[in-house]
Amino acid sequence: MTEFGWPIILIVNAVLVLLVGVLVLWKIHKDKKSGYPINDERTLKISGRAAIGTYYISLAFMISLLLFIIFGTEFLGQLLPELEAGWAVIAIMLVNGISYALLSWYYSRKGDL
Repeated sequence: MTEFGWPIILIVNAVLVLLVGVLVLWKIHKDKKSGYPINDERTLKISGRAAIGTYYISLAFMISLLLFIIFGTEFLGQLLPELEAGWAVIAIMLVNGISYALLSWYYSRKGDL
């Protein structure tokens, strides 16, 4: 079996993060230069509603994950697999990101808030 190269993955990850950051800053600068407003009232309202919805979805997901861990280890014993902390953090981050993206898309399509 080949050896797994963490340093290469970390370097590629850092380069990708820097590249995305540069692209975002370039787009913001380009929009400011053209006179396009970055955040208007509607965009702020959509972002706020999506953030509050994401908070409640994430809270419900974390509580259900907590109950899964408690009942899985204490009451059901060997029936449910043990959940490692890294996978739980990854799941929470995915739920946060996906729910915010979906709620932002939904509220932007909804029309007048």
